[in-house]
Amino acid sequence: MKSYQKLTTAAPQPAGCGLEEEGAAPKAACRGKLAPWWVGSGLLVAAVLLSAVTVWVLRQVSRGWHVPAPPPKCLLVPESHRFDCYPETRVVVTEELCESRGCCFIETPLPAGGKRGVPWCFYPRDFPSYALQSLNQSALGMVGRLVRRQKAYYPRDIETLRLDVEFETDTRLHLKITDAANPRYEVPLEVPQATKRAENPIYSVELSRDPFGVLLRRRATGTVLLNTTVAPLIFADQFLQISTALPSPFLYGLGEHRSSLLHSLDWSTLTLWARDVSPTESFNLYGAHPFYLVMEQGGDAHGVFLLNSNAMEVALQPAPALTWRTIGGILDFYIFLGPDPNMVIQQYQQVIGFPAMPPLWGLGFHLCRWGYGSSNETWQTVKALRNYQIPQDAQWNDIDYMDGYRDFTFDPEKFASLPSLVEDLHKHGQHYVMILDPGISSTNPHGSYWPFDEGLRRGLFINTTQGQPLIGQVWPGFTAFADFSNQDTHQWWLENLQRFHAQVPFDGLWIDMNEPSNFLDGSEDGCPPGDLESPPYMPAVLGDSLSAKTVCVSAKQSISVHYNLHNLYGLMEAKATASALVQIRGKRPLVISRSTFPSQGRYSGHWLGDNRSQWKDMYYSIPGLLSFSLFGIPLVGADICGFSGSTSEELCTRWTQLGAFYPFARNHNTQNEKAQDPTAFSPAARTAMKDVLLTRYSLLPFLYTLFHRAHLQGDTVARPLFFEFPQDVTTYGMDRQFLWGRSLLVTPVLEPGADSVMGYFPRGVWYDFYTGSSVNSSGETLKMSAPLDHLNLHVREGAILPTQKPGITSEASRGNPLRLIVALSQSATAWGDLFWDDGESLDTFERGSYSYLVFNVTQNIFTSTVLHASAEATYVTIDTLRIFGVRERPNKVILNGQEKPFSYLDPQVLTVSNLGLSLSQGFSLRWL
Repeated sequence: MKSYQKLTTAAPQPAGCGLEEEGAAPKAACRGKLAPWWVGSGLLVAAVLLSAVTVWVLRQVSRGWHVPAPPPKCLLVPESHRFDCYPETRVVVTEELCESRGCCFIETPLPAGGKRGVPWCFYPRDFPSYALQSLNQSALGMVGRLVRRQKAYYPRDIETLRLDVEFETDTRLHLKITDAANPRYEVPLEVPQATKRAENPIYSVELSRDPFGVLLRRRATGTVLLNTTVAPLIFADQFLQISTALPSPFLYGLGEHRSSLLHSLDWSTLTLWARDVSPTESFNLYGAHPFYLVMEQGGDAHGVFLLNSNAMEVALQPAPALTWRTIGGILDFYIFLGPDPNMVIQQYQQVIGFPAMPPLWGLGFHLCRWGYGSSNETWQTVKALRNYQIPQDAQWNDIDYMDGYRDFTFDPEKFASLPSLVEDLHKHGQHYVMILDPGISSTNPHGSYWPFDEGLRRGLFINTTQGQPLIGQVWPGFTAFADFSNQDTHQWWLENLQRFHAQVPFDGLWIDMNEPSNFLDGSEDGCPPGDLESPPYMPAVLGDSLSAKTVCVSAKQSISVHYNLHNLYGLMEAKATASALVQIRGKRPLVISRSTFPSQGRYSGHWLGDNRSQWKDMYYSIPGLLSFSLFGIPLVGADICGFSGSTSEELCTRWTQLGAFYPFARNHNTQNEKAQDPTAFSPAARTAMKDVLLTRYSLLPFLYTLFHRAHLQGDTVARPLFFEFPQDVTTYGMDRQFLWGRSLLVTPVLEPGADSVMGYFPRGVWYDFYTGSSVNSSGETLKMSAPLDHLNLHVREGAILPTQKPGITSEASRGNPLRLIVALSQSATAWGDLFWDDGESLDTFERGSYSYLVFNVTQNIFTSTVLHASAEATYVTIDTLRIFGVRERPNKVILNGQEKPFSYLDPQVLTVSNLGLSLSQGFSLRWL
């Protein structure tokens, strides 16, 4: 058996070394390319071995010399390159257990704090793997046959695999490994089907024959992006594992978890299995996103997506390297070559789908709490915000509006005035959103609760292995769970929503508890024994069981067992819910979902779950929203001021300042805690919150345009700094600041008692959003004043931001004049754009019912060019132009050939007001 290769050594056998016919033996010359990685310098090998033996001897001296020396082949493997052969988390790994798998066993000191460290049981470099037996050309690339001659240690090992290598585009490679003889479950996700092989790929693929492995290189730099020869491939029925070396330690993605934006590769394991649990470090949370992005040396980036919905782990180690482990399905990889991080995310969304365009009102301020207690109290809160002229676009209700916590009902006593409240919201240009759970009450007398009776009659619930509805327990008590993998369930869902909408004409829907969550483990009767409930390998899921606080994974759904579909549940419900809203309202839907999966952005946004009113939770919201930007779900935010626990005035003020720049901005609170809407605080705090919300509303034209670009081509809305400054390694770990688009830098205060904040300014000129004063940075961290009523915002040189006089609803704001902010670059140029439509109609871009304008500055001339026009633009005017960075006071300003009055004030800000220009007409303005 050949040995596994190290990333930095000679490349394995290229695929071009011969495309043999099916069954033909590989060429001798090809096999000869597979020399072990340590062959080449006998002195180097001797030095490595001597060093390893010395370390081992010193450890054993301290323990009393009672352990025999490991074989030299084991000592040769550096600690950082030891790939775990016994990853089971609830097993004390002994030498006997390890060697029963044919692996190396070397004890190493355990890290402090109970963390996992260097694995004691790891693969030797000659551990048996698959061999590439044959390789043929295909229309899109190559088709290979992989054969394992020696069984691995998990049951139902699959001996023969099919490999598909498809060069789908010049920047996208598709690698698929599956059972060569029998069909297996594959994720029912719509993905693009390539029709021809890429002509000029920016990558090259090399295949190692024995042991099988893939090396993917970036042609321009030679950087190896994937090298799967570093550890054996295992493909059993319920255990699939593949490892790869990484070109750098700068890795992001792999959600949903609470962590910093940049992952630690210090022997950490990330579990992907949807789970209802308050966000906590190291836990698997509500959604599953098997996608990562890596920044390479030199500023290039690539991404990898494993299209697999089964429970999985991703193990990270400091080599740097990564191991995928999943317990079902197939290995279906898409690799995106960028080369910059923005392009990687665009390419990822070309596969999973671009996000939906939200309604404009969805970008306003939303307010909710669990525990209003009545519709009248809810109404009073809305009126209080109106009284203080605090912006609000949507009022929400949590489960307390329901009658007995049953979906599609409202409490006839406490919420009797709910229809009138919704009518009043609509009269004021506001909207109503309520919560729905997928658990349908199952204990009502027959004929008294149509949703359950009808769902039962049509057979639309998740069933036990015996074919009866699985009964769990959620808020209303015992419940059945809608099976959204069944298209008939979508129709039943629609009909339920239509019946409720006739009573309470809601505008958006909040779908919660859709992991799905269950207060029981599995069902009221437990779960049946078997390999689904107790698989040969159990990933490190919270609760140590796949059915912990959810339904039995052996349960039957329309298209597969829940074991395969669990991570898709929230996605499938979101798809049904968005479709129902479109059919009911005939307008763009607003759906916010707790559980998510790749392609979710096509149907819903996401909030980051049941956070706490703590300063650290406020910080963690930033890497949370930035990670979901990577996942193609730009409409994301956290509960402003925190959900559980009691907030403070300072925390809520600072959080409102940050939350005003969440793409999805909602203040939400739990029951039995004091109110935390802006009117609940002192006049000073209330004013600070009002001011920052008005700032958000003034920026809605800019934010709306960013969402258009996300919908059209997959741009991010909230954006990490390194996306715009990939050459600046300092930005790679930054997650206490973020950008809107490419040009608006947000620097919030994240600690109590602060009146200043440290912020990093990448190289270039940055202008204070409020005053236009500038900082010319060489890439510096600066201390800025940050009193409690101030959020630091800065505009990047070369940008033009469309803003608007704010109203207290997005509808009121829409008719107000526009104010354009120009931030001149050092070469006195700038660029910006504006997308404008009616804010709510379906498919306005696709139907051509929109306006699109491009703004440009060059040689002291501002130009507005209308590239596409609609009637909506005729109702709006451009009133003011503020130009930052005009170095000398102009003598005059000329608008369309006519001289205009202007003001010029330090710090170098030129303002031209009262323009009165129709948005639908282009113009030019020049200063001399």
